[in-house]
Amino acid sequence: MASSSPVTVGPPDDEGGRLVHVYGIQVGYAYDLWDIVLLLRRAGLKNGFADGDELAASQQIAWLGAGPEMWERSP
Repeated sequence: MASSSPVTVGPPDDEGGRLVHVYGIQVGYAYDLWDIVLLLRRAGLKNGFADGDELAASQQIAWLGAGPEMWERSP
């Protein structure tokens, strides 16, 4: 997972989940923005990730395959 961003969010899978990595380490699946907030808190990242709006606007996240508004796989 090569990215200059500390957080990468993979493209939506068939069930609407997105794989989340922090510094290249898989931290879990997210099914919405709030899930990502919780995963990042558990990983020790708190600054700039207080809610879904901050998360979606963050330059520290690389959204792969789709942006923060997409949670279903594209046809």
